[in-house]
Amino acid sequence: MMHPERLGKYSIQEVLGKGAMGVVYKAFDPHIRRTVALKVIRKEFIEDDQVANLIARFKNEAQAAGQLNHPGIVAIYEYGEEDAVAYIAMEYVRGKGLSEYFQRGTRFGLSDTASIMTGLLDALDYAHNAGVVHRDVKPANIIVMSNGKLKVADFGIAHLDSSNLTQTGAMMGTPGYMAPELYTGTSVDRRADIFSAGVVLYQLLTGVKPFTGGIETIAYKICFEPHIQPSKLVPELISTKFDDVIAKALAKVPNDRYSTAPQFLESIQDAYCAPVSAAVSATILDETSRASAVSDTQQSSRLQIDSAPERASVPPAGWNPDLLKQIEQQLTRYLGPLARVIVKRVAASTIELDSLYSQLAEELGSPQDKREFLAGKDRLQGAPPAKPVATDKRASVAGWLTQQELDQATRQLANYLGPIARVVVKKAAAEAAGRKRFYSMLAEHLRSENDRQLFLKSIEASSPKTRKEM
Repeated sequence: MMHPERLGKYSIQEVLGKGAMGVVYKAFDPHIRRTVALKVIRKEFIEDDQVANLIARFKNEAQAAGQLNHPGIVAIYEYGEEDAVAYIAMEYVRGKGLSEYFQRGTRFGLSDTASIMTGLLDALDYAHNAGVVHRDVKPANIIVMSNGKLKVADFGIAHLDSSNLTQTGAMMGTPGYMAPELYTGTSVDRRADIFSAGVVLYQLLTGVKPFTGGIETIAYKICFEPHIQPSKLVPELISTKFDDVIAKALAKVPNDRYSTAPQFLESIQDAYCAPVSAAVSATILDETSRASAVSDTQQSSRLQIDSAPERASVPPAGWNPDLLKQIEQQLTRYLGPLARVIVKRVAASTIELDSLYSQLAEELGSPQDKREFLAGKDRLQGAPPAKPVATDKRASVAGWLTQQELDQATRQLANYLGPIARVVVKKAAAEAAGRKRFYSMLAEHLRSENDRQLFLKSIEASSPKTRKEM
């Protein structure tokens, strides 16, 4: 790939990072005479039906972070388009992503943990008060600068109070750090960032994430299962006071969490019970940051819109891989990197194109998103999937449950739980010993007795077999 010598007024100096759809350059602004980072996407590498949405998200990042002027947030200078590219000029940051420290196995003491959380929550509070919710707080977006202070980066999927770009129902973020409401497709506010910051605090305290496993397992744990208390993982280092702080930050229901970043920070400082430094210790900086004279700005200006690297995999039997790839690209517009996993999983359970689209549409919370996605079926190019020898929707699953009943249970449960309903149904089907127990397990995931009764009645009314057993 040939790199330009200039973009707009900026002269390109070197490549800092690159991905499937774009590059991050170190560049120089001759007018103000300062070094910048240019985050660039190339329209030619984006599917035609995704160009408008991805460019809108890219511009949304510039608008979200561009209105913020805070020492703990990577500054945005300019958005521009030229020929086949769009770019954002941003602050050139010398530092390392917190994710690098975790990858190296760095253990943070309580002093450094308190310093990092103070910087993070102060920046988030400023953004929240300006009407911006980050929605993707994670270690890779937290930059430890060479002076030991923090910068928060990448507002690529942030929600602006004045924007409807990131609509309810769009599952966007990073598995393991996403709040439950991002999985269920319900409304999102600053408390989603509080949850994600709580995951970061847990990692700083223990060295591990509170929710681990495959994508579906993580989603289920975040929405329904409790985390292990930090003091049980590192009893010799962590006060049990932090258990209460973490429990409130990681509450499943937003109303049970800290409502603001300052409230969260106050609890951390109370648990720490010592003065908090504005920067991490020299010991931490010596380990990585001072070892490199080259800036790792790509940590703070990664291409969040990039898809994950392509991995060799065998498509589900009976499906044209090119066809599945097109469908995956259509779904990525709404679900991001999760689309690849979801398309492969659903394609393994059906070989009918209509059924595949119908089941995938159930992952989307917005009626408009469902209609737009379903319309994509008419734009597919290539051969349809092979027809199965038998396509009886009543075929038995696990010996007692039919695919039709699974689909029906998922649709009914999605009225209460949103996209996570499919994961809940799959888990219950694998664990339940019979139909009655299966539906009972699903109902247990609903928070109110009224919702549980309404759900069971809707299932009973629509299934003759269920009426006999319930």
